[in-house]
Amino acid sequence: MSAPLRLDSECTECGEQTLIPGVRPVSLRERLALAQTQPLQPMKAQKSLNIGLFDEDARNQLSLF
Repeated sequence: MSAPLRLDSECTECGEQTLIPGVRPVSLRERLALAQTQPLQPMKAQKSLNIGLFDEDARNQLSLF
């Protein structure tokens, strides 16, 4: 009788998950490198810039007077 196959596991937000054979866990360094390549996101929702050149209401204006 052969010994049971030892499967690697990885802790995720959902809990510990078993990896299939041949797959290695993603390291913290790889996760940080991926996060570093992503574009920056604002901390809060941004207001639209509806003044001057960017005023969409003024662009929809049908007449000048």
